[in-house]
Amino acid sequence: MRLFAAVNLCFVMSTLSRRDFLQAGAASLTALSLAPLAASAAEETPAAAAPKLRLVKLGNTGVTVSQIAFGTGSVGYNKSSNQTRRGMAHFVELARHAYSRGIRFYDMADSYGSQPFVAQTIKTLPREKLTLGSKVWTEDDSKGVYKDIPKTIDRIRRELGSDYVDILLMHCMLKGGWSKKRQGSMDAFSAAKAAGHIRAVGVSCHNWDALVEAVETPWVDVIMARINPFGVLMDNKPEVVKALLQKAVKNGKGVIAMKIFGEGKRVKDAEREQSIRYVLQDVGIACMTLGMETIPQVDDAVEKVVRLSPAA
Repeated sequence: MRLFAAVNLCFVMSTLSRRDFLQAGAASLTALSLAPLAASAAEETPAAAAPKLRLVKLGNTGVTVSQIAFGTGSVGYNKSSNQTRRGMAHFVELARHAYSRGIRFYDMADSYGSQPFVAQTIKTLPREKLTLGSKVWTEDDSKGVYKDIPKTIDRIRRELGSDYVDILLMHCMLKGGWSKKRQGSMDAFSAAKAAGHIRAVGVSCHNWDALVEAVETPWVDVIMARINPFGVLMDNKPEVVKALLQKAVKNGKGVIAMKIFGEGKRVKDAEREQSIRYVLQDVGIACMTLGMETIPQVDDAVEKVVRLSPAA
């Protein structure tokens, strides 16, 4: 949703009307509409010779991810997002260009409606080289929604055309106490994990108490957390969130940074540079989800992450 940060997790691209960045994106889209990327040649474009992202281990999950996840949920709601609203052809072209630049992680959510779009993107790509992550809305057990989760997970796998999902998160924890009130949902996730339908489970957080709970809960393999150096749309002050996420990493949790540009509120070139440096170097988080909507945005993000990454 934002030069990048995903979700209802990424950066609100609608706010990215800064002339220096979006004009380049618009010009690129016009040109690209005349020469769509061949679906079978994602790794044969000129970008294939450009610097690519590293693959990194996501905590102790056993899952390997690219340093950037292709976020598919900019302004995501009601089964759509900025990425999907542009149509299948544009989505596939953009997502496959991301693959050509080393992005192997596709970050989705059931509420974005992006799973069928990713499925079309990856039809001719090697599944073993991809990380597919999605998110499911859950409710307190008293509402009985957890009973439908096994069917939802099966549907997501069918939509993706994959036997398994690498990462599945409970979407958008808005308050503490979730680990006690959503035990039914957690059990359903765990059963799917035991069956090999999910490799890692966890939560995305939009609340400080919920985030603290995620760090302390053994069930959680992966945490998606809001972090940026500006304190924009975060759950606490940057230095406080930084310390908590560093604790999570130390404890073996896989941490994925989101909202690193404050949902499109801090997207000048120098601000993007500052945010990426902060996440990679100061906080020490190796993976971030970015809601990119144009090829220039993909290239800009990859260039910055490659250049600013600490030595392996």
